[in-house]
Amino acid sequence: MQMGFWEKLKKPFFVLAPMADVTDIAFRSIIAKYSKHGEPHGGPDVFWTEFVSCKGLLSPGREHLQKDLAYSDSERPIVAQVFGGDPEYFFECARFIHSLGFDGIDINMGCPDRSVEKQGAGAALIKDPQRAREIIRACKEGAGDMPVSVKTRIGYNRDELDTWLPEILAEEPAVVTIHARTRKEMSKVPARWEAVTRAVAIRDSLGSATLIIGNGDVRDKADARHKADESGADGVMLGRAVFGNPWLFLDTPYVPTTEERLKVMVEHTRLFEKYCRHKNFAVMKKHYTAYVRGFDGAKELRMELMRASGADEVERTVARFLKTRK
Repeated sequence: MQMGFWEKLKKPFFVLAPMADVTDIAFRSIIAKYSKHGEPHGGPDVFWTEFVSCKGLLSPGREHLQKDLAYSDSERPIVAQVFGGDPEYFFECARFIHSLGFDGIDINMGCPDRSVEKQGAGAALIKDPQRAREIIRACKEGAGDMPVSVKTRIGYNRDELDTWLPEILAEEPAVVTIHARTRKEMSKVPARWEAVTRAVAIRDSLGSATLIIGNGDVRDKADARHKADESGADGVMLGRAVFGNPWLFLDTPYVPTTEERLKVMVEHTRLFEKYCRHKNFAVMKKHYTAYVRGFDGAKELRMELMRASGADEVERTVARFLKTRK
């Protein structure tokens, strides 16, 4: 089993969830800066990219997809997440990810998106444990000294962790992240952290050295630490709570002023325009909804920002708003 950087992390560790059209290089750079990644009491301990198609990375048009794998050394250790349903692509895909200098590769076996599932990928793999195992095996063979991890759910239509998790563990990935819901439940019900506790027990009963990360409904760093203590998980993944809050991974909670938050939002927008030109600018607008809330005039400012088409316009809009507050 190749553990790589994972075996050096102090437990419990706290990691950033991979979220499509959210955790791109622009937002990760902002999180690294304001959560003081790499400094004592800062975080995250590990970054994840957005997921990309394994098959697509081996196609003639891979240059476009590769842009979603852009990262900077300030984000290390960083794990590239991929998805796919055909084992034959994973050996070369892992070799390619390794050549890009990533610290790890993660296989998505939990995404409920129908277009992903139609490819036999994401959560569809829960229904086909044999193929899931073949994919992990091929990925490990191609990854060399780079650790391979898996992110999945507790089941497809029902909780089947007792049978599903041992199948994954049999292939000895370095890490398994458990999103504590079924595919059917999506994110419509509270995460079942007792399932993470059970995952740890299953792992221990099998004598596996694989690390378990819990995921789902984690509010902040304190809540993450509590959930790690309660469940016995080696680490905790934080996702939606980071929207509008790049300070989330600080050990000591930080509440920015409205002016600070808006200036960071502008900085985030500048980085998006610099690094993510291949994406529609509308992607930023979900971030504006998160940054701009909880203060007088927030609704009106949000409405203006939703009409913006670039960083210059966003900066001018924020400057006008802040001027009216003085």
